[in-house]
Amino acid sequence: MSKQYRKAMKELQLELIRLQRGLCRSGRRLLVIFEGRDAAGKGGTIKAITESLDTRDYRIAALPKPDEREASQWYFQRYVAHLPCAGEFVLFDRSWYNRAVVEPAMGFCTQKEYKAFLDAVPAFEKLLVDDGILLLKYWLMVDQAEQEQRFAERADDPLKRWKLSPVDLAARQKYAEMGKLRNAMIERTHTADAPWFVVDFNDQKRGRINLIRHLLQQVPFNDTPIAEVKLPRLQGKPKTEHVTDQAVLVPDTF
Repeated sequence: MSKQYRKAMKELQLELIRLQRGLCRSGRRLLVIFEGRDAAGKGGTIKAITESLDTRDYRIAALPKPDEREASQWYFQRYVAHLPCAGEFVLFDRSWYNRAVVEPAMGFCTQKEYKAFLDAVPAFEKLLVDDGILLLKYWLMVDQAEQEQRFAERADDPLKRWKLSPVDLAARQKYAEMGKLRNAMIERTHTADAPWFVVDFNDQKRGRINLIRHLLQQVPFNDTPIAEVKLPRLQGKPKTEHVTDQAVLVPDTF
């Protein structure tokens, strides 16, 4: 799988570069929302998508808990600031849909706020689509046993423990409740303008490939050929780089 995965990802990343170039050339705006349970694979998928892209023309929005001022705003207000401009590709690592699953499950919003959100989302997203934004919404699906295994791997790995927040740990006990909230969210917010796409992420590598392939099929800007570049002959011998002695040179210890 690893060799096949690397080969498939290389081909898909070439297509993503073409997509990005097409967006820049056309001025179209692409917004992709990634939702799913903790440890489903949202962050890894976003990294795989953006690995070879031009950093100037995409943005990742992963908003923290709202501060006191943001909590007093219109709920969608802080997300609107991160919407794509002409030629941009924006990826939301969680989004306004926090209010549909995480917040009601954890008691972070009232039932009135929850119901008002579900009523407002279809109209809000229709405004985005009507204004020309290409909007894709993905739910990354993972079974509880697989999720628990990933939590255990994170707990054992010092490089990944930061991913386990207190909310993540508390949400472990609410797997069934969050599933019911997710289903209600999809029933209320799956529309012709902004449908939901569900991807099986019990196998993360397979899930990434399936999601990226699907994404590319939804956006008609992946046909721009990547021209070959021929480097001109270098004049003279290659030079060794010398930096002024005023700078501190880091010793080579590797």
